[in-house]
Amino acid sequence: QVQLVESGGGLVQAGGSLRLSCAASGRTFSKSTMGWFRQAPGKEREFVAHITWDTGSTYYADSVKGRFTISRDNAKNAVYLRMNNLKPEDTAVYYCAAAIYRVPTTTNEWHYWGQGTQVTVSS
Repeated sequence: QVQLVESGGGLVQAGGSLRLSCAASGRTFSKSTMGWFRQAPGKEREFVAHITWDTGSTYYADSVKGRFTISRDNAKNAVYLRMNNLKPEDTAVYYCAAAIYRVPTTTNEWHYWGQGTQVTVSS
């Protein structure tokens, strides 16, 4: 069983920055692709970024490419999302997810989810 706990959300003005953190329990972190998703009110959950367990390759949604950076620290069982140049449309609950021994291509392939952290960007 893996537990994921997000932190670092908050209220920020447009153009500002935040860094989200996700702390993972369990022994499978180093073998897990880690991802970030977000869900805005009235919208479906959408993919933001992931970082693979094997090569550390990263992949981003077009809407955040060039502004967000995902990274991981296997020694700390943690994954981070650095968000720069935030926009009001980035407002959402951000979720951390883990997929063991796979690189998911659909939302349903992720094995574990955190409870989320709210990010609000004011204009």
